Amino acid sequence: MAATVSNGNGTDVVSLLKKNKPPALKKLASWKDENEFDDTGNPKTPRTSTTPGHEHCTFHHDLELDHKPPTREALLPDMTDSYKMLLSALGENPERQGLLKTPERAAKAMLFFTKGYDQTLTDVLNDAVFDEDHDEMVVVKDIEMFSMCEHHLVPFYGKVSIGYLPKNKILGLSKLARIVEMFSRRLQVQERLTKQIAVAVTQAIQPAGVAVVIEGVHMCMVMRGVQKINSKTVTSTMLGVFRDDSKTREEFLNLVQSN
Repeated sequence: MAATVSNGNGTDVVSLLKKNKPPALKKLASWKDENEFDDTGNPKTPRTSTTPGHEHCTFHHDLELDHKPPTREALLPDMTDSYKMLLSALGENPERQGLLKTPERAAKAMLFFTKGYDQTLTDVLNDAVFDEDHDEMVVVKDIEMFSMCEHHLVPFYGKVSIGYLPKNKILGLSKLARIVEMFSRRLQVQERLTKQIAVAVTQAIQPAGVAVVIEGVHMCMVMRGVQKINSKTVTSTMLGVFRDDSKTREEFLNLVQSN
């Protein structure tokens, strides 16, 4: 007796796949196959404003511009075919009117969600490091963050608070938000994201200490699994004086928690 696979609403998924089989997929070239990565997850050979063909590319100076680098954009056709196959496997018809452009839209959205892979700390800082005789704590809190859980490919979002104690150098305030953006726009886990942000600030200005706290809501807990809609995850990384001095750490946490 032949086995059938149903999607739960009576549709024979196997028959549907045979009927609406998308074009055969080529083996996708991995982004990491063509680029070596350093210890912080940055590509060692990224495209920057000095890369041939990108001399006048404003993307490398403004992360808010909607521009996708050519080598990643070239993956769109194969990614689109992959989303067509996914829709078919779910029991849907990718050729019906409402879904005709969905595979391409989804592929473009995924490239945007992961645009942080094409950015490095040097690009983000853009020389916004300044000599300044200031040794009091600098705190930027409630930086909005959106990322993608690498375990389920669903979003998690929340707020990031960063504090540091300068040591002859300060960082342009907006650059802290851009560092958050660069690392969050990758497939992530919140624990790693917290540490990457702290390490990046340390590399940028070598302060006496750095503290990062992230409060996040994970849709993999809200939409599936335990389905706890009010749960939040809090992670922290303390480096330098924030780890060694309890009073400094307490001052930072009080500032972060105040209204």
